[in-house]
Amino acid sequence: MNSWKRNIFSVFIFLSLPVIIIISGCGGYRTVPHCPYRVTGKELSRMGYTIQAGAFSKVGNAARLTESLRKKGLDAFYFVAAKGIYKVRFGNFTSRESARRGAEGLSSQGIIDEYYIVSPSDYTVAKKKDSMYLRRELVKTAESFIGVPYLWGGSSPDTGFDCSGLAVAVYQLNGLDLPRLSSKQYETGVPVEQDSLSKGDLVFFDTSGGESVSHVGIYVGNGNFIHAPGNGKKVRMDSLSGSYFQARYIAGRTYFLK
Repeated sequence: MNSWKRNIFSVFIFLSLPVIIIISGCGGYRTVPHCPYRVTGKELSRMGYTIQAGAFSKVGNAARLTESLRKKGLDAFYFVAAKGIYKVRFGNFTSRESARRGAEGLSSQGIIDEYYIVSPSDYTVAKKKDSMYLRRELVKTAESFIGVPYLWGGSSPDTGFDCSGLAVAVYQLNGLDLPRLSSKQYETGVPVEQDSLSKGDLVFFDTSGGESVSHVGIYVGNGNFIHAPGNGKKVRMDSLSGSYFQARYIAGRTYFLK
């Protein structure tokens, strides 16, 4: 190529770069669902030692313990441990001893009775056998919440309930430290097109009309997702193709491991 042609070509490439960046960007929380590129997101850390307490036959009792712990500044959640039995997990400690001290302190205050320390080696993420094993387990965990009344207090004035808490519970039960708020979950994940969603990815919606993330669910495959539709209602499965959620869909996010 002649030198003058090379110079013209170089100038063209230089001037084109800002345009390419602007066109490629999916700005703000109102990300276009079919953004044609993927960026590197923050990786999710693995959970440390966690305290498990309670064995309730009534979900309301598990919810009350959860709220008591959250008032203590502990990020607690309840889940179905077995058919008809609900347990509570909370904390993320760097050592078994620090978890034990925390549990003993709560026990001395009469907040919890018997407890169990969950080790990092107990989580699904420490036992994954192939690339899809963890994703299948995330879906299985999400499915275990279907039909469970969602009684937690809301952290969002727009939604009035804590939908992001369900995603946190599903991920943490499998050993992944997902951020607490839906906005942070959105920021942390890597963009993924709707038709490229994989099991275990999170899907985000604007249900408040504020053009921002206000609802989140766990994608389980075949165009379906599991979510907590409202305080006092039961966790259920819905379709992304349904008119309500299709009109309010913002984006999907996938996550990596450290």
